[in-house]
Amino acid sequence: MRRSLAYAAFAFALAASPLAYAASTNPAEMPAGTYALDKTHASITAQIDHFGFSGYTFRFDKFDASYSYDPAKPDASVLKVTVDVNSLSTGYDKADAAFPAEFLAADKHPTATFVSKSIQRGAGNKGVVTGDLTLAGVTKPVKLDVTFNGSGKDMFGAIRSGFSASTVIKRTEFGSTKYAPALGDEVKLVMDVEFTKQ
Repeated sequence: MRRSLAYAAFAFALAASPLAYAASTNPAEMPAGTYALDKTHASITAQIDHFGFSGYTFRFDKFDASYSYDPAKPDASVLKVTVDVNSLSTGYDKADAAFPAEFLAADKHPTATFVSKSIQRGAGNKGVVTGDLTLAGVTKPVKLDVTFNGSGKDMFGAIRSGFSASTVIKRTEFGSTKYAPALGDEVKLVMDVEFTKQ
């Protein structure tokens, strides 16, 4: 009974709060500062061709990210991402035990990183973030197609921002040839993330 009442009160507060829907998709309205990843509302998933029969999907369960932002100089923003490669999860325990090391050399290179080098604004809330991706000990330039989902205050008064991004990399360029041709060369990465202003 208490749980039901608490849930009802929370739902009412969420619906009634003017702060709950204050997101603006205009980057110029996002306050300047440093933003840290909200790990409870963030995901990185990947998809790779499996014999042409399906897009085999997995995710990374442990990662962190932050960025600095100044609306007066948006192009000078810097995004930094670190990923625990050993946190790769297929949802199948037997595969998870060996897949990170065999597929991405996680035993030798347990951390992947991305550091942005430039930001190009597109139409509306779209843009392209170019940076260096280091994976399996190899660093290559990568472009992320980014959608700015908005920024604003949440119901608790915290300033929050959200982004969706995607890119396609070729794993052979990072030295990953295991399981070819059963697993394809192109890997689609999809990120949906929220940040809070520090």
